[in-house]
Amino acid sequence: MKKFLHKKIIIPAIAVLIFFGTTAFKNDFFEIAKQIEIFTTLFKEINMNYVDDTNPGDLMDTAIKSMLDDLDPYTQFYNEQDVEAARINNAGDYTGIGAKILTLHDKLVIVEPYKGYAADKAGLKAGDEIIKVDKVIVADFKDDAANLLQGAAGTEVSVTYKRQGKTETVNIIRESLEIKAVPYYSMIDEKTGYVVLRKFNNKASSETIKAIKALKNQGATKLVLDLRGNPGGLLNEAVNVTNIFVPKDQLVVTTKSKVKKYNKTYYTQHEPVDTQIPLVVLIDGKSASASEIVSGALQDMDRAVVVGTRSFGKGLVQRPKALIYGTQMKITISRYYTPSGRCIQALDYWNRDENGNATRTKQENYNAFKTKNGRNVFDGGGVEPDVEVEFAKHTPITKAISNENLIFDFATDYYYNHKVEDLKNFELSDSDFKKFKNYIKSSEFNFETKTEKALQNAILIAEDEGLNNVIESDYNNLTQTLKAYKSNAIDNNKKQLNSLLTDEIIKRYFYSEGLYTYYTANNSEIKKALNILNNPTQYASILR
Repeated sequence: MKKFLHKKIIIPAIAVLIFFGTTAFKNDFFEIAKQIEIFTTLFKEINMNYVDDTNPGDLMDTAIKSMLDDLDPYTQFYNEQDVEAARINNAGDYTGIGAKILTLHDKLVIVEPYKGYAADKAGLKAGDEIIKVDKVIVADFKDDAANLLQGAAGTEVSVTYKRQGKTETVNIIRESLEIKAVPYYSMIDEKTGYVVLRKFNNKASSETIKAIKALKNQGATKLVLDLRGNPGGLLNEAVNVTNIFVPKDQLVVTTKSKVKKYNKTYYTQHEPVDTQIPLVVLIDGKSASASEIVSGALQDMDRAVVVGTRSFGKGLVQRPKALIYGTQMKITISRYYTPSGRCIQALDYWNRDENGNATRTKQENYNAFKTKNGRNVFDGGGVEPDVEVEFAKHTPITKAISNENLIFDFATDYYYNHKVEDLKNFELSDSDFKKFKNYIKSSEFNFETKTEKALQNAILIAEDEGLNNVIESDYNNLTQTLKAYKSNAIDNNKKQLNSLLTDEIIKRYFYSEGLYTYYTANNSEIKKALNILNNPTQYASILR
């Protein structure tokens, strides 16, 4: 039914409902009025005359989402429930069962019960599959079923779940949960402090300052700030976090838009905590948005050495816009630029390829910019670290295995078949990795490379042109070579896969807090950071 409204028809009309009253509307009044009339007529005729009963709300929901899909993934429509979820995410308070949840099409999966909160106290474990909440079967619930778990603190919810083939039901008392921006900080050694900043909500800078002051009181004279996996958040908090390490009135980020009022410059507003302490910032491919503002600004100012792998590359800025009936939209209004002038947006959503995919800036088209000390830094695709930890960069095969939840599911099975008591010295054996490979094989995991897709397209084109007999031998040789590569790919990525497995398994026994403790003794990126901080000459030479 939803496919009946082809998005190419409805996109121009729905755009009017969102941008009504803007400059674009005033400058193109006739075209917009025309599209409104076309859409209104079409919508009316469908709802009145279509052979089956229609749901106007569902049709409109499809229309809006289809339109926004043509823009970028960050411009989104929020219904009333989504608005509340966004408020929780930014404010840092939450009322529910106290667990990170993955929503699948027919169930909810516990990703992580937060230590000491309701789900944990009720005995829920990572990997538990929630199939019913009170009397509502998750598979039959059209909206985000995770919303069923939320409710007022002190209220009770009945949760039915599957674990290792058995079905259980437990009653859980909902409670308030503070989502910390800084979930962990500690001393790595006698002189080096370690701070994990996981999100930029409105408590990010205050919690970071509190952590740093506590570590300095414990003797920290060097610091590692971990932004790995941090998806971003509030722009002003990114400025405030940067301000911890640089003086007042320093340019941190500039936003540029086609709408003049959104062209802004953001400067540090407060007195810093410490402008001299040697600092390493850790980033990875999941560090995005506000994380890139902080790491990019500190890199441009030569205030920190950035270590890890290239960041995500989200240089787009969103702003919420209130709509009617309690709904909102988040719309991309501008791009942000680091102090040196870099825009580190990786994907171009406007100039898409022939398959409709956003295009990525090629490395040869990156532009060079200068840091405060004259070092070259580049735009075009995220923040490039000063010191790259190559093994930490996810390869296509490790991404595919992670996306299929094979690491998560194997960790679940491991938890119910092994005891782990020694946190800091935990290590997977070769036998464990062999079992993981067999687990992948039994799951019928099929990984198709981009090269394979390109070859398949090439042979189809060759058949159309009558050239398939000419290239058939070479094609077969190439496909055999790719098969050999794929059969060895898991072994070739053993170090990274073992690291991902170890992280997931440790969380099962010791929660996230235990994982961070493990990191301080074993993590490769932290070890690299320590080596740099413990060598003042190397630290200074990187920033020169």
